[in-house]
Amino acid sequence: MPGIKSVEASTASQTVKITGKHIPDISLLNKIFKESGYVFSSPLSRGDAQGAEGLKPDIFTSLLIVMGLLVVFYFVSKLGIFSNFSISSASVLPSFFVFGLLAGFSTCAALVGGIVLSLSKQWGMLYSSSDSTFKRLQPVLMFNLGRVVFFAIFGATLGLFGSFLHLSLTAGAVVAILVSLIMVALGLQMLGVKAFSSFQLTLPKSLTSHLSDETKFQGQFMPLLMGGLTFFLPCGFTLTVQSLSLASGNPVQGALIMGLFALGTFLPLFLIGYSGIRSQSNSTTAKYFSQVAGILVIIFALINIKSQFNVLGFNPISTTLSAQTISTDDLPQIVDGKQVLLMTASAGGYTPNRLRVKVGIPVSWQITSSGNAGCAGAVISRAFFSDVIYLIPGSTVTKEFTPTIAGIYRFSCSMGMYTGTIEVVN
Repeated sequence: MPGIKSVEASTASQTVKITGKHIPDISLLNKIFKESGYVFSSPLSRGDAQGAEGLKPDIFTSLLIVMGLLVVFYFVSKLGIFSNFSISSASVLPSFFVFGLLAGFSTCAALVGGIVLSLSKQWGMLYSSSDSTFKRLQPVLMFNLGRVVFFAIFGATLGLFGSFLHLSLTAGAVVAILVSLIMVALGLQMLGVKAFSSFQLTLPKSLTSHLSDETKFQGQFMPLLMGGLTFFLPCGFTLTVQSLSLASGNPVQGALIMGLFALGTFLPLFLIGYSGIRSQSNSTTAKYFSQVAGILVIIFALINIKSQFNVLGFNPISTTLSAQTISTDDLPQIVDGKQVLLMTASAGGYTPNRLRVKVGIPVSWQITSSGNAGCAGAVISRAFFSDVIYLIPGSTVTKEFTPTIAGIYRFSCSMGMYTGTIEVVN
């Protein structure tokens, strides 16, 4: 091109340095190289001697931002907003939309919201800076559309055929761990770790070629599919509405329950995706966002992995007790030959979350769900039973088992985030 003195391209740093009197506009470059699959965005100012290194964010500032966000997230999760809000099979349909809105702003954001956050950088790279904000937000919209459409379809199937769409606890935990490992890889990519710089989540070419011309959709089929598959991630809120869809025994009712729930999660998940895409319009902001989001994504992923280890029963705490620990004090009352354990599940977890029983005597574990228990709406304890205790908001559910070996054993919600212990004494 006239006026261009030299061009230096680097695939390692994904940059092109153009020197000359007349530097072409980014929109022109994108038009010229569209057929070759290259996208130009966020160019450095001409004559910037510092180059890309001058835009590196301060890690200390990023860590302070992360700590602030985590503190806010912690207190919001502990507030128990809408804790008295409950749903049941008799609830009006708009209640499931509100339930979804609550889910999107709570602990489930660590899993599904973490996925959106970790993919926002890749989604943003599909478009140039000259594209409108709405166009660059299309992958985020497709992700949420996939959730609404697939959740409605799976909800109808649950209402019609039953529970075969439910993953087992083990399978669900394994899926969540695999997703979390992908989040770690994407988080490291956002932090600029070169070993992960080329890591991409895309659909196979053989599939996209049959769907349509993928250049018209800029890889949006992957967000659509990923949004739909979040149906199988072990979120306590999702498990609750899945159970109600199953109990409805009606495909239309099941579809409406799951569809409205997914629609309720749209706003919080969209805001997460919007913040990621929007921040990339400014090079300095994009650098800070990438670093902060990368740290957050890795933290959320590690929390998810630890929680799923709880679900898989990898850390039961202890199967033996010291002589000092063994005690018969504060044992539960025995009624009709059974030890009666009383516990309440709420949006903040389980109360009490430290229980004690005597070995060899049957236990009647009575768990009352106080309003909206959220992720605590399901209880598991692999040491005592293999199934899940699904709680009914505002009601008491009883689970019976007999402890056979003294020790301290863990129980948790279906996501492994809210935990407690049962001490079995001789």
